Amino acid sequence: MKMEIDYSSKENGLWIYVISLVESSLPMEWFFRELKKHNHQVLIVFLNPKQPYLMEVLVKNGYRCLFLPYNGKKDLFFVFWKLFKLFRQENPSIVHAHLFDACLIALPAAAFASVKKRVHTRHHASHHHFYFPHAVKYDKFINFWSTNIFAISQNVKDILVGKEGVLESKVSVVHHGFDFANFKAVTDAGIKDLKIKYNLQDKFPVIGVVSRYTHWKGIQFIIPAFEKVLSRFPNAVLVLANAKGDYVDEIKSLLVNLPAQNYREIVFEKDSATLYKLFNVFVHVPIDNHSEAFGQVYVEAMVAGIPCVYTISGIANEFVKHRDNALVVDYMNAEQIYDAVMEILSSPLEAGKRAENAYEQVLEIFDVTGMINETIRNYGK
Repeated sequence: MKMEIDYSSKENGLWIYVISLVESSLPMEWFFRELKKHNHQVLIVFLNPKQPYLMEVLVKNGYRCLFLPYNGKKDLFFVFWKLFKLFRQENPSIVHAHLFDACLIALPAAAFASVKKRVHTRHHASHHHFYFPHAVKYDKFINFWSTNIFAISQNVKDILVGKEGVLESKVSVVHHGFDFANFKAVTDAGIKDLKIKYNLQDKFPVIGVVSRYTHWKGIQFIIPAFEKVLSRFPNAVLVLANAKGDYVDEIKSLLVNLPAQNYREIVFEKDSATLYKLFNVFVHVPIDNHSEAFGQVYVEAMVAGIPCVYTISGIANEFVKHRDNALVVDYMNAEQIYDAVMEILSSPLEAGKRAENAYEQVLEIFDVTGMINETIRNYGK
């Protein structure tokens, strides 16, 4: 889809968002839909190999968008020049970059174009420090060109300030916001259809995991815990959603210990709200308190009303409480994961009360309207 954009408008207060390498994103749809209610002049620029689905959705809903072809390092200077010219022409009051490549290119381009307010949202936590230390210098480069940084959790702010030397006054915590309407709109018919799709009719318990296959997500401790669950519940099924990533060989080596009929690998399911409703227990167990930057699955599973077993990482540091809204286990502890799952299955009334507490808490804390209000308030700093 080609789109002609009128760049003649020079009204004050234009906000330009630059987003890299995103094909689709419900949270970003929610953000821009809510932002539109405030009647600000907005331009959204996508850096992708091809025009992303997210842009098509936003254009159809009346948003002003621009696509710049970007295929990695070889296009870096070309895109930098294009953005520099755009910023000089449009004279935005704010440039706000999302994700690594967009930050790397757009923030210095905005600085050279004399844009005074240059914001980036930091979407990762300690990942570079522990797995790709050579990339920390790029994080510091991005921090340098930013006048304001939005950390998606207190954990991310602590890393920026404590590990990367960013001035605390430069960093604001702005949590992800959620539009919970799609969770409230889940139907019994939709649940039935998805159970048929994944052959989960009459299976119990269904243990749900929504994590890509990477070391720090801790899936390698869930699988042996599930093996023990199978000894008590031979009809149990482990659902591994978002089943792709750099740790796939290690995960596959553990899955060979499970009968094929007792697990499902789902690479992508677009109806994520309904998918959660297939689970009797949800498990998310990162291996430390800092690797998860936010962890939207903590919130999604709770708003879906599913009893949860968690380790504390990312946003969970700020609101998850043991036996209040979830069962919390130690890091890298398959035995405790098993015990917590069995407690939920053996005490459904208590598990249901915790799930109700969790539901009420996340509705109050993580509504997208609050995120927009915090975003606009922090733009004024």
